[in-house]
Amino acid sequence: MLEEVERWLEKRSWSAADRPLAQVIAAKRGTTVSVVLPALNEEETVGDIVRTIRSELMTPAAPLVDELVVLDSGSTDGTAKIAAEAGARVVARDSVLPRIPAVPGKGEVLWRSLMVTGGDIVCFVDADLKDFSPDFVSGIVGPLLTDPEVQFVKAMYDRPLGDAPGQGGRVTELVARPLLNLHWPQLAGFVQPLGGEYAARRELLERLPFPVGYGVELGLLVDALHTVGLDALAQVDVGVRKHRHQDGQALGRMAAAIYRTAQLRLSRGHLVRPALTQFERGEDGFVPQTHPVDTEERPPMRDISEYAARRAA
Repeated sequence: MLEEVERWLEKRSWSAADRPLAQVIAAKRGTTVSVVLPALNEEETVGDIVRTIRSELMTPAAPLVDELVVLDSGSTDGTAKIAAEAGARVVARDSVLPRIPAVPGKGEVLWRSLMVTGGDIVCFVDADLKDFSPDFVSGIVGPLLTDPEVQFVKAMYDRPLGDAPGQGGRVTELVARPLLNLHWPQLAGFVQPLGGEYAARRELLERLPFPVGYGVELGLLVDALHTVGLDALAQVDVGVRKHRHQDGQALGRMAAAIYRTAQLRLSRGHLVRPALTQFERGEDGFVPQTHPVDTEERPPMRDISEYAARRAA
């Protein structure tokens, strides 16, 4: 297995610099690209990301991206207004597939985005990135346009925690990487398996179930492996990723959702207790706070009648 991973790393790991933007654009040949930013209260960063994509990747001189959508997950700040003013098409989560009541969660938003985008390639980018580089889009879209065998591409990068280089991605190192190495060792070569920046062919995404919460990245990666095989997966180094870090309590809930996603794929059996109890210090000592762990998954989008009708039209 280690030899297979080493071979994959040599064959399917690249740098964004390996495919200059002009080469990527020349390889489009009619293929359309949609970029989706899932957003919840990201007014501080979403505007800069949208403006960078529009000015660097959506111009007559650099027509890489055909569609830029911010899928707003119920923001209460200025996210939607700022994104629209910067040039994105803003879609409210609850307006998509109203027949199916929406639930909170990142995966829910990503799943619904397939319904309101049309690109042959769909690229997801988190909306909390700082010092955003267009390489986060062109780098991961590039292999899909230049290599017909590639189906799914994840970004890899350094993740600093404050001034400490390489100390971000705590849930990755403590939860996701051990799970992948133990249960799906073919995926051990992915540097950032939980990263929110990845691109895939629509025809693959519409075949995959989407965990509604934070387990979506691990779920899609594992399911893509089983659906198209390791050689159809790739990763691209896009430099450094700076973003807003969450506190330890939020990371604990994220870890529980990711573990649950792995558990479901390992057993497809009954979950003993789909909840996580954490503790916060109050005036009289530690107070337990119990949070539900996402246990729902959305079916492959191609099984949704509205999606099938839209694609047929």
